[in-house]
Amino acid sequence: MTTVAAPADRPIGPPPVGPSRTHTIRSWTVFGALVVLLIGSSTAIFLPLQPQAIGGAALVLMMVLLLLRVPVAMTMMIPSFAGLYALRGEKTVFSALSSLPYHQVASWTLSVVPMFVLMGLLMWKSGLTANLYTVARHWLGWLPGGLAVGTNVAGAGLAAVSGSTTGTAYALGRIGIPEMLKAGYDRRLAVGAVIVAGLPGQLIPPSILLVLYAGIAEVPVGKQLLAGVGPGILVAILFSIAIILYSVFGKDLAGPNRGRSTEVVPWKEKFDSLAKAWPIPVLIFVIVGGMLSGVFTATEAGAVAALCSVGVVFALKGRSGGALRALTDGAIGTVSTVGAVFLLLVGVEALSRMMILSGISNGFADIITRLDLGRVEFVLLMMVVDLVLGAFMEPLPMMVLTIPILIPTLAHLDISLLWFGAFTVFMGELAILAPPVGVLAMVIHSITKDPEVNLGRNIQLKDVFMASLWFLPMAVVVVLILILFPEIATFLPDHSSGG
Repeated sequence: MTTVAAPADRPIGPPPVGPSRTHTIRSWTVFGALVVLLIGSSTAIFLPLQPQAIGGAALVLMMVLLLLRVPVAMTMMIPSFAGLYALRGEKTVFSALSSLPYHQVASWTLSVVPMFVLMGLLMWKSGLTANLYTVARHWLGWLPGGLAVGTNVAGAGLAAVSGSTTGTAYALGRIGIPEMLKAGYDRRLAVGAVIVAGLPGQLIPPSILLVLYAGIAEVPVGKQLLAGVGPGILVAILFSIAIILYSVFGKDLAGPNRGRSTEVVPWKEKFDSLAKAWPIPVLIFVIVGGMLSGVFTATEAGAVAALCSVGVVFALKGRSGGALRALTDGAIGTVSTVGAVFLLLVGVEALSRMMILSGISNGFADIITRLDLGRVEFVLLMMVVDLVLGAFMEPLPMMVLTIPILIPTLAHLDISLLWFGAFTVFMGELAILAPPVGVLAMVIHSITKDPEVNLGRNIQLKDVFMASLWFLPMAVVVVLILILFPEIATFLPDHSSGG
């Protein structure tokens, strides 16, 4: 190992407090505060306090564990079982431990989860993303900001077969960002188009978050998945409009000719590219069409779609080792993901029981009742709360923290659980854009560090966050439209034959 001698003129004493040193001091300060909260909340749970205070201490402990990056399932189970012990003793804890894992997971409706996860992973491995992006570029390049609009539409199409926001953004980012930079797009618009392209990922079926919401709220999985179709399409359309507006009115944001492609694509080439994306309409027809018509339940639709995805992999990869490798990787990834999801559901139920016993759930409903809030006022309040929580939490923790508390209130205000599922998932999607957590922003930033992606341009994290903020006003418009027109989410499930 080679060592480098310090310069002779280096001053004696501690190093100066520069930006990196200041950042280190702040980090240790925050960590110290979290440790104090961890010890204080853990102690408060076992003090002779009122049940609501014990439940509140358990929730504080959960928040601290989340901020300390403890796995989400553990952040729910540890405070929940501690709270159950403090409220009702060890017999309640032993009873919950012996019954919860089986009864919470051994559900026919939840068998759709591994099917959708497998389908999404196989589509990811099949190389469908590049074909889909080519289709969007060929058919939408004539629009202002055509490449960015094509990226957004490709994201909506990919969402219909993957159900992963980060997966969609990652796949499109590696393809779309360099293409837009070559065309002269501003780096922030190029990055922003990729970021918002992933937002329909957890609204358009298949959606693991909607399935988890259905399990928590105890609503039919099929109807909840259908409730995400309308909002998902709305998101894709409105963000495409936002891209067009930025391209038309933003000075040089979309490069020459306001981002309109000058490439003349023959009609034969357009239709050839469309033919290569055939798995998308097939799987959409199987999943959405099957559930809407009542031919399939959600579980059956997931099983048929997973089987179709196996055929897609062999069709696109051939009978070579690439197809077998994709199947193997998909199967391994499915087992890992589903195990984490099911463990999470156990934690959700434990948290729900603890909050019911502590009286927090009913107490919150009583507070809302006394405030005499109407449906619109309550949803606007929740929008603000979710935006604040989203600055510090990922979508899943937000959902498991708020949904068990809110369900009694939703019934009182006559708010459709199906509609609220779509609303909550979309607000959770915004959470992965916002600083300081911004998981999706971090993913995109990591992609832009690759020279093959950034093409020699310096794309900083602040550029990624600024790109997210550019599209935040349109996200608020989406929410307001959903509030004013709830039928966008409820029409399909209300008119479906399946459950």
